[in-house]
Amino acid sequence: MRRPALYSSSSSPPPAEAPGQQAQAGPAAESAPATRFFSLSSPRLLWTALAVMALLLALSLSLALRPQPRKLTQADINAAVLKTLETAQLPSAVAKAYEAIRPSVVRVTGYGKSKNGKEDQEYGVGTGVVIVDKGIILTNLHVVQGAQTIKVVFSDGLESTAHIIGAQPENDLAVLQAHKIPDDMIAATMRSTGDLASGDHVLAVGYPFGIGPSASAGVISGLKRTFRSPEGKQEMSNLIQFDAAANPGNSGGPLVTMDGEVVGIVTAILNPNQQRSFVGIAFAVPIENAAAAVGLPPF
Repeated sequence: MRRPALYSSSSSPPPAEAPGQQAQAGPAAESAPATRFFSLSSPRLLWTALAVMALLLALSLSLALRPQPRKLTQADINAAVLKTLETAQLPSAVAKAYEAIRPSVVRVTGYGKSKNGKEDQEYGVGTGVVIVDKGIILTNLHVVQGAQTIKVVFSDGLESTAHIIGAQPENDLAVLQAHKIPDDMIAATMRSTGDLASGDHVLAVGYPFGIGPSASAGVISGLKRTFRSPEGKQEMSNLIQFDAAANPGNSGGPLVTMDGEVVGIVTAILNPNQQRSFVGIAFAVPIENAAAAVGLPPF
C-alpha cells in the first residue's frame, strides 16, 4: 500500500484516503512539529555579522589611538605659579598687615569742659587698639589723662563712651573699657617681641593729627632703648625704636609685624625741636608690658 506524504509542494488537495488509512495517518501528522532552520549561508545574516565585527574593530581602534593626558609634573606647577606671579597684581605685605589690624584700631578722644563749663571741648586725639573682644582697649595714658569724657570710634563707625579701668604710668599706658561695642568686634592678635631684630619690617597705624586711620611702614631701628620726655618728667626704658612715621595722634596705636600682629604700643617720638614733628625716631612699649597692664599673662 502507498504511504501518504507528510509535506507536499503541490497546491492541489491530496487524494482521498480510505477511512482506515486516515485513522492511522491522523495522529502521526498531528505529532510532527513544524521546524525552521537558520544558516550562516543566509546573505542577510552574514552581512549583519560582518557589520557588527567592523563596528567593534573601529571602536577598539579609536580607544587605542586616543591621546592619553600628560602627567602633571613639578615643572608644570612651577611654571604656572611663576606665570601667575608675573601677571597677577598681589597685595603688598604692608597692605595685608594693615587689613589684618584695621578692624581693631580705634580713634580715642578726650574731652573736658570749656571755660564756661557748658560744653565739652576736645583737648586730645589719639589711637587705641582692641586687645579683648569685650571692648578692652589699650592706649597711652597721656591721651586720656585728665579727660572728663572719653569717646572711642570703632572701625565700623560706631561711637561709644569709655572709661579707664587700669593704668601703668611708668610705661604711659591706659586700659579703657568701651560702653558699646560692634556686634562683630575683632580683637588684635598680640605677638611676643622675643624674636624681633633690628631691620624687621613693622607698620604703625593710627590717627596722626586726627587723620586716619593712617598707615606708615618702616623697620625696627633698635631694641631696649631709653627715652626721656622733653620736660624731663618721665624716663622709659626697654622700648622698641622704629622709623615708621609717627606724629601726634599716633600715640596709643599699635605697632605690628607684616603678619598684622601687635608687638608694641606707639608711645613717643623724639623731638629735638619744639615742632612736634616726626624726624625719623619713634618709640613703642613692648606688648609684654602692655599686656601686663591689662592683667594678661606674659607670652
